[in-house]
Amino acid sequence: MQVLVSVVRADEVAAAVAGGADIIDVKNPREGSLGAGFPHVIRRVRELTPARLPVSAAIGDAPDLPGMAALAAAGAAACGVQFVKVGLLGPREPCAARVLLAAVCRAAREQDPAVRIMATAYADAAAVGALPPLELPAVAAAAGADGCMLDTARKGGGGLLAMLTDEDLESFVGESRRAGLLCALAGSLCEEDLPRIAAIAPDIVGFRGAACRGRRREGWVDAEAVRRLRARATAR
Repeated sequence: MQVLVSVVRADEVAAAVAGGADIIDVKNPREGSLGAGFPHVIRRVRELTPARLPVSAAIGDAPDLPGMAALAAAGAAACGVQFVKVGLLGPREPCAARVLLAAVCRAAREQDPAVRIMATAYADAAAVGALPPLELPAVAAAAGADGCMLDTARKGGGGLLAMLTDEDLESFVGESRRAGLLCALAGSLCEEDLPRIAAIAPDIVGFRGAACRGRRREGWVDAEAVRRLRARATAR
């Protein structure tokens, strides 16, 4: 199980790397759960991250506007990242979600054929009117994405484990694997959640707040916090 740590600023990269993060993710929480970072920040994060570590870039909690999402995906892929993450916030039905996601995949791969697309659904989809999260694996496979991720759209209202049961998450991971997709879990997760997450066994587990000083999303990534998360995530 790999540990993804989200950074907001380029000067957080060193702490994330020192703590042992497997994937460095770039996002802008001021613009949402998967708020898009600025291109100059994404490029600088890629420059500062060791070549052996992949970099991921979020392109936003996307409305149901495939052209806009495709343009954002092309811009992110042009920054040299290995993963592009898109949140399927706007599309409510599988067909619309598939159309948007297929546009993202095409646009990103036209910039870089090797880039991998992670489609994200929200555990609190019912509250925000988004695609039901357990429908994501089928949508992602049909659209040609490389992986699926679950997150939460609203922060502060309970994390992933408060919104979905372990059985739901096991089903999500199983469906993703059967479709040949990477699977990732995130959404206000903390160190104490890792035994439950490890039992579910996603490929990737993502953190922002828990990786920061004082466990605050608005704080700064702390190497020791990342080190603790990785130790728990890889414990046998």
